[in-house]
Amino acid sequence: MGKRNNRAATGAPLIVSLALLAPLLAGCGSGQAPAQSAAPPPPTVTVAKPEKRTIVDQDEYVGRFTAVDSVEVRSRLSGYLAQIHFTDGQMVKKGDMLFSIDHRPFQMVLDQARANLAQAEATLAFTKADLARGEQLVREKTITTQVFDQRTQAKSVAEASVAANRAIVNQAELDLNEYSEIRAAIDGRIGDRRVSVGNLIPGGTSGSTTLLATIVSIDPIRFEFTFDEAAYLRYERLNRGKDPATRWSATAVKLKLLDEDTFAHDGHMDFVDNAISQTSGTIRGRAVFANPNGLFTPGMFGRIQVPGSPPYEALLVPDVAIGTEQTRKFVMVVDGENIARQRYVTPGQSVGKLRVIKKEGLKEERLKEDDNVIVDGLMRARPGTKVNPQQKPASTGPTAKAD
Repeated sequence: MGKRNNRAATGAPLIVSLALLAPLLAGCGSGQAPAQSAAPPPPTVTVAKPEKRTIVDQDEYVGRFTAVDSVEVRSRLSGYLAQIHFTDGQMVKKGDMLFSIDHRPFQMVLDQARANLAQAEATLAFTKADLARGEQLVREKTITTQVFDQRTQAKSVAEASVAANRAIVNQAELDLNEYSEIRAAIDGRIGDRRVSVGNLIPGGTSGSTTLLATIVSIDPIRFEFTFDEAAYLRYERLNRGKDPATRWSATAVKLKLLDEDTFAHDGHMDFVDNAISQTSGTIRGRAVFANPNGLFTPGMFGRIQVPGSPPYEALLVPDVAIGTEQTRKFVMVVDGENIARQRYVTPGQSVGKLRVIKKEGLKEERLKEDDNVIVDGLMRARPGTKVNPQQKPASTGPTAKAD
């Protein structure tokens, strides 16, 4: 009796388990497949058509500003520095007084020269009168011809002495009135004084003269840079047919400083050197820029843009639309069936927030004006897969200014 009860207690859970599994087993036997999960929707991307513009290729170079005029202020006379008439770093005009040298020694030299001139003029007056008397006496045979010739010679010597002493006076006046006062030779900005008041200044034209200060012109200012032989040939062919004397001055250029984002300063070329360097293979070019506010300083670095092609029509896309595959660049376009297609491209210069696309390769593989280019969601699109395109303008920024 006890064994039967144990069997009944053991079989009850088994019956319940079989009852729960019965519907599942029935479903497996019916031949129905389990429900599959739904496929994900195509990724949403933003597309825009390329923008068509007239473009001029710009070549960029790094260079330095140089002054149009630069003067080292030195004294032509030796003497003691008596006074300084400027503040270090100020703007000066041509003719402004800069330094004064103690003029007293030069005044004494001038006084002596004037005295010597007066003595020579007195001697000349006597020889003229003596010669005039001799003319009458030689006619009367009172004096010999030799004596008359001696009086003539004395007059000529006296005239030469007057001329020499007058030149000495003029030089002494020049030293006193001009050279003892050192003035600015050009308009520009003067540097700091190199000598203090009271120092003896060696002057003259020898190499031992003392440098007192330097002046550099500010407005206009030049910008010098170098470019290679290939660029030189390209510019020469671009300017072919123009007057050789003025063709470079007609080339407009743009410039930006190291802390600027855009080429906001306008100028023009004014010189290209007459020979290519045999050591570097480059040639020196020079542009001129207005500098009314003194922003540009000689020695400052900058970047210059020089036109490197005639105007041409080009397609532009945003920089974010360009992807990289190893060493090649590409854009993704969406065809009429909303399938993403890959187009390999060669990017050119940037224009605002857009990038020029060069027309290279086979015609059927080039980017076209009516293509829908993916400008947002490039990482979500895969070549040959369907996408959900949303239209958007290609550019909302400036349309004419090139960087």
